[in-house]
Amino acid sequence: MDHVKITEDKLSMDEVTLLVTSPTSGAISVFMGTTRDNFEGKKVTRLEYECYAPMAEQEMLKICRQIRNKWDVENIVILHRIGEVPVCEGSVIVAVSAPHRKESLEAVHYAIDTLKAQVPVWKKEFYEDETYSWKENCECSWKK
Repeated sequence: MDHVKITEDKLSMDEVTLLVTSPTSGAISVFMGTTRDNFEGKKVTRLEYECYAPMAEQEMLKICRQIRNKWDVENIVILHRIGEVPVCEGSVIVAVSAPHRKESLEAVHYAIDTLKAQVPVWKKEFYEDETYSWKENCECSWKK
């Protein structure tokens, strides 16, 4: 089953674990991206994410289909938080269950890299002095 969601709520590893767990899977792999407190010598206080949720969720579902075409997996969860994300809190979680660890690990790696490259979610990084900077992931397809 595929579960994708854009939310303003704090992300929950418990929710993700419940959604991805399967009695026929021997592996669950998870990636969680969090807000760090620094970037290139600047003190970061928070991130803010924006997106058009229906379009972003459709792109996330495309990633799920691509994963299913490449690997034998059971459940896929992709959650992305929008709005303010304080330091140490999660902004994105990708989880995949599969019969074997290799498939789940490869699928999670592919999912987060593809999400960063193709899903239109924009990030604003705020610094200690209240200045900010719009950030682009180096993987962004629209940067090329």
